[in-house]
Amino acid sequence: MASGKNPAFFNMKARAAYAIDAESGQVLYQKNATKRYPVASVTKILTLAVIEQDIRDHKMSWKQKITITPEVAKVANDWHFSNVQLNAGEKYSVKQLVDSMMLASADGSTEALALASAGSTAAFNKKMQCVAHAAGVHDAKIYNMIGLPNGDLGKNAIKGVNKNAENLFSARDMALISEYVIEKYPETLNITKEKFADFDVSADHKEHMVNINSLLPQNGAAPKDWQIDGLKTGNTDAAGKCIVSTGTYAGRRVIVVALHTKGDWNDQSKNQKAFYEQLAASYQPQTLTSIKGLPKTLRTQRVVHAKKRHSTKLALIKPVTVWLPKNTTWAQAKPSLQIDKQHRSVTGKLQAPLKKGEKVGTVKLHPAGLPTMKVPVKSTHAIQKTFF
Repeated sequence: MASGKNPAFFNMKARAAYAIDAESGQVLYQKNATKRYPVASVTKILTLAVIEQDIRDHKMSWKQKITITPEVAKVANDWHFSNVQLNAGEKYSVKQLVDSMMLASADGSTEALALASAGSTAAFNKKMQCVAHAAGVHDAKIYNMIGLPNGDLGKNAIKGVNKNAENLFSARDMALISEYVIEKYPETLNITKEKFADFDVSADHKEHMVNINSLLPQNGAAPKDWQIDGLKTGNTDAAGKCIVSTGTYAGRRVIVVALHTKGDWNDQSKNQKAFYEQLAASYQPQTLTSIKGLPKTLRTQRVVHAKKRHSTKLALIKPVTVWLPKNTTWAQAKPSLQIDKQHRSVTGKLQAPLKKGEKVGTVKLHPAGLPTMKVPVKSTHAIQKTFF
């Protein structure tokens, strides 16, 4: 996790933003990151996670056919919304509907999937909450599977809720959900990286879908040296233009969230492209394999209230890869030890008792231009407490 007042290396032109290394969790950028805002169709990342969980649990299948109701067809064929055409009474596979949801942001397809999964908007909302909790998100406001204002769902709207109510997530929430989806359901990226797909509306009607993510390879906003392969954009009047993108560079996956971006879609894409390229130009991932890479003053710590042994060496709990400014040493990241509360004496020292291999604190790194990074460390010795 990250904190600190280190001036950011980049200015994300958005109301809120959050960027992380997906494997280490290192925060690379944050702006109003924990404030909840409407997120529009970015919601569909969470909707997809629920459908993929249903498939994993054999409650649904990719080949399963879903019959379109008149209510869903009404949403699907409303020009005010993002859609592919769906005909009432027609059957479409889960895979078809998922593809259209993620590539063309089809609202009707999203509603059809959710109702097939849970039977009602309210029941599907509960499933979304469960997945959000599993991803570490506990205070989001969820009203529907699409991200539209509640009233736009007509008969499938939540009763007793304001018609203008929209899902509320923070930029950090959406990063955590995206990280969870990518890790647990890596097949997600096989969908979101596709630039084109055909949707069979009926036996004699086919729609050609174009992925609206402009950062994908060979597109105009594709960042140099990065391989972008997801995830989702969104837009409502309240949410503004939102985007969650992800891609890899030097073997590291980065997730970038920007809510209510400034300007038009081209401006949004250009800003995301600039972020990725400036990150790669200014920083590089470096792996810390041992505590020996840090200053000697951190490697060994005096232990107070100890019975016999009065010091312990520290060790990393596991190797960690950290984005650092190029040509920077670990010492230049200004590492400092923060002892966990339960192991900290009233004078701020490491205190007995300690178990061998027990986590005792974190080393805080302060890479220039990035938020603070915390690296967990453990004691290498068991130390008994003295009794006076």
